[in-house]
Amino acid sequence: MKDYITVIGGGLAGCEAALQIANKGIKVKLYEMKPIKFSEAHTNKNLAEIVCSNSFKSNLITNACGLLKEELRRLGSYLIKIADAVKVPAGQALAVDRDIFSKEVTKLIEENKNIEVIYEEVIKIPEDGIVIIATGPLTSESFSKEILNFLEENELYFYDAAAPIIEKSSINMDIAFFGDRYGKMRR
Repeated sequence: MKDYITVIGGGLAGCEAALQIANKGIKVKLYEMKPIKFSEAHTNKNLAEIVCSNSFKSNLITNACGLLKEELRRLGSYLIKIADAVKVPAGQALAVDRDIFSKEVTKLIEENKNIEVIYEEVIKIPEDGIVIIATGPLTSESFSKEILNFLEENELYFYDAAAPIIEKSSINMDIAFFGDRYGKMRR
């Protein structure tokens, strides 16, 4: 057995996993394909790059998003601590300065003596040792094929909780709730 754990993917999940493992005294090899290879959505070389929104959604513990973040805080999440430190005004949501957030995560990872960051595209799943695959929806085409082959599947799916787009005129506003993240009712 290897004396380290392999984490593939330097996004939110991969960075949190690497930090949690490393801070238990276990060596980590964290693989990130940037800056060697960028997807169409990547814009910088840092780890934990948030590519589509600066919002982590609601901070209210009365809903699932806020409750999850509170649980992450209580369990010692390194990334939520950074997010809280670099938050920007967003009403009841936790939104961050994306550039500062990714720079701070990268700094924390690179300063950790138990984490070795390897900037290269992984195209083959390691056959021995413990491996965490945390590549998400921006997985390279070649590694996606490797995962499909490993799982003996034909397709991979990524589900995003994007809000549906509907016509306002189709909503009966006499019975619908109307509000926004800042708590100001507007019509």
